[in-house]
Amino acid sequence: MPRKNAAVNEVEDNEVNDQLSKKEDEINNLNRLLAAVLNYLSDDEVEEIDIEYLLNHTEGLREWWDQYRERNRKEIEEEIKKSLGDLPLEELESIREQIKEKKK
Repeated sequence: MPRKNAAVNEVEDNEVNDQLSKKEDEINNLNRLLAAVLNYLSDDEVEEIDIEYLLNHTEGLREWWDQYRERNRKEIEEEIKKSLGDLPLEELESIREQIKEKKK
């Protein structure tokens, strides 16, 4: 069986290192976001939790939240499809009307 040459191995190693570096950056960013949220939540001066404030004043949090929600969209759609069969006709008709209103 032919052996991979050193150039191919080096390219593969660089790709793996790039992927690891991206994962580390993502973990560091998530740690930063989590710390910012927990700092806000643990602030004794905050009397009422304001999610919009958090999203607007934590750099990157809104973008992360939007991406997270979009990634989970398919999962939500599947859950809804599975539960439709259990709903009474009146509720299904109500949902259909809501969809029609959104399309207008």
